[in-house]
Amino acid sequence: MASADSDTEDAITKEEIAGTAPTPANAADAGVSQGTKRNAYADKWILTKISSYLMCKVSELMSRKVKTAKEDPKRPHRPAKSFDRRDGLGAYTHDPAAFPASRVIYYNDDFVAINDMYPKSTVHTLLLPRSPRSRMHPFDAFEDPSFLASVQAETLKLKRLVAKELQRRYGRFSALDKEREAVLNGEMEWEDKDELPKGRDWESELLVGIHAHPSMNDLHVHVLAPDMVSECMRHRKHYNSFNTPFLIDVADFPLAKDDVRRHPGKAGYLNADLKCWRCGKNFGASFKQLKEHLAVEFEEWKRI
Repeated sequence: MASADSDTEDAITKEEIAGTAPTPANAADAGVSQGTKRNAYADKWILTKISSYLMCKVSELMSRKVKTAKEDPKRPHRPAKSFDRRDGLGAYTHDPAAFPASRVIYYNDDFVAINDMYPKSTVHTLLLPRSPRSRMHPFDAFEDPSFLASVQAETLKLKRLVAKELQRRYGRFSALDKEREAVLNGEMEWEDKDELPKGRDWESELLVGIHAHPSMNDLHVHVLAPDMVSECMRHRKHYNSFNTPFLIDVADFPLAKDDVRRHPGKAGYLNADLKCWRCGKNFGASFKQLKEHLAVEFEEWKRI
């Protein structure tokens, strides 16, 4: 996948790209619930599946190079490159059925929705298109109106699932969901037997979009809670990749040719001051103070 800005640094760590970073202790609670509990071996099993997929790709790549050498013996020998760990998401689109429900939320012929292995919020999901265009940079892939429309439509579907998950988890704390929770708990009569009180609009609060400089080669759309509370939220670039224009909503595409978000390196989004997503307080470069503040904001946010 071509980069929009060759000088732009990745928003995630090299260990996360390679899949070797430690997953959070509460990873089982960081995704959309599908009724399947993860066991102690789930993460190791998933990484084994991804590694197997990558090794298969390495074998394919090496086989192609050997074939080329035999066809053209005068061709100068070049050692085969190791397969790019940035291709790890391809394991999910290649064979989603091989993964447990704790990782793959749902899949169909055109898309796979998964829980992020390194969630940056209490709920963090990814939408992966199963299309040849998925190997293109999103800026180029979304020039196709049909493909863009399909991704935008499927993103709305995943947003609804994530919103329902947030309501399931935090509705009992929310003032806006008080009436709905009372009906659910049998504490209040409700005339409409087919539909509960709507309650809080969790969907409107979600962060949705692609990174202007994707760290992984397969196109993926982030759909996540705004809270930024996670063991995997570890540094400024993690945070700013979701709380600056570095995250571009799929609804904003196609981008104009002069859109500044096409050049995230020049804009300096990842190295910008750390500002609270909720109250706007500026913490400069102090990530530790921001993390402490986010924990307080999280409790307040749940009670809205």
